[in-house]
Amino acid sequence: MLVAVGIAAGLLAAPLSAPLAATAAESSDGVWEMAGYGTIVAIDNGKARLFQTTAISCTSAAEFTQDGDSFSAEGQQTFTFAVRRDQARMRLEGNVGERTLRRLDALPALCTKPGQTGSLAVFDQFWTTFAENYPFFAAKGIDWDAVRAKYRPQVVPGMSDDALFGVLTAMIKPLGDAHTAISTPDRSYAGVRPGTTLPTPELEAVIRPYIEQTALKGLRLTSYAHDLIGYAELPGRIGYLRMTGFLGFGDVPHYQPEHEVLDRTLDTILATKPRKLILDLRLNNGGSDQLALDVASRLTARPYFAYSKRARNDPDDPSSFGPPQPLYVQPSGRSRFTGPMVILTGGSQISAGETFTMAMMNRSPRPIRVGENTQGVFSDTMYRILPNGWAFSLPNEEYRTASGTSYDGTGVPPDVRRPVFTPAELEGHRDSAFLTAMALLKSQQGGSRG
Repeated sequence: MLVAVGIAAGLLAAPLSAPLAATAAESSDGVWEMAGYGTIVAIDNGKARLFQTTAISCTSAAEFTQDGDSFSAEGQQTFTFAVRRDQARMRLEGNVGERTLRRLDALPALCTKPGQTGSLAVFDQFWTTFAENYPFFAAKGIDWDAVRAKYRPQVVPGMSDDALFGVLTAMIKPLGDAHTAISTPDRSYAGVRPGTTLPTPELEAVIRPYIEQTALKGLRLTSYAHDLIGYAELPGRIGYLRMTGFLGFGDVPHYQPEHEVLDRTLDTILATKPRKLILDLRLNNGGSDQLALDVASRLTARPYFAYSKRARNDPDDPSSFGPPQPLYVQPSGRSRFTGPMVILTGGSQISAGETFTMAMMNRSPRPIRVGENTQGVFSDTMYRILPNGWAFSLPNEEYRTASGTSYDGTGVPPDVRRPVFTPAELEGHRDSAFLTAMALLKSQQGGSRG
């Protein structure tokens, strides 16, 4: 998932579960085509090169070095690769689930010769990547062929970077999708659902003091994990846990050290033995789905279904998806909180902050959600490179609940709707969602810890 909205390095994940051991007869060497995701992986002699592909392009993305069945490169997502006959499974750090690949006889011809350049090549590759991978045109009411017909005539040889950037931005702005973005050396654009605000450090600099002064009545949060986690003990042994991200907890950008910092932090917080809990995710820039599930594992005494995910897998059919992959929350063997809980939600809560909220729906007792709809972006994000070196991102997956509901676009709705960080709330020094959460928890009996 995205760390925030924009072009960023890859995310972190747990190791491949139940790996398929590669043998001499099942070497990973060869050319592999991923089902969906527009990616080819070419492995040879301890090196793996990833190619970003469309029907009209093939862009060499990065080279990785092999260590066993793991491949890594500086500044890139580490991935594991397991082979059985002519099929392979790939897991990327930070993502949950896996990707399937089939062996090809050779690299496609497009990958063996220089690609087209110039402004028209940039436009065509950009448009085609969305056409072949974006799953939500129908849900957004967007005719992508009509978008091409409108904007391609505006692209001419020798046009300025500002003008070309303006065209690409105008194409995707109506999607209102916070997992779409474009980045150049000197400018960037990130989508957002209308009526919502993306989480930023500037917004956090306003909201944290507001919460401490208004909701917590002057009580300061104790900070952990590079200030991404804050905690306060409230009267009645109600814990207030605030998380503004699910990535960046530690100094080393890999899953295991991140997970260790998270575990130590939650050990310290749960040692206060709260009987009830408010979990505030209203300003959360997402991160790793796996780390989000790790948090959920500290909040349950029993395993349960979290959500399923599936990727668009037919370049010609936006309604065609691969098989859904079910994901589960497994109770941690460390200290756990299992009592009554309220989750505060809002439109500045994105990506892994939303998959976490979805994952908590089948927890028992079920948390009550208070606030506003989340942002509505759940997918892992594809990062692509254009012929002029510009980068862009887009989603190609959908996440669904146990009942088959997708909240892409609309966001996860609250059970109890309250205003979140509105001008009226800020000016009136009110936090209606927090007050509602406190009232709901005080009305509930009991509380327990695992």
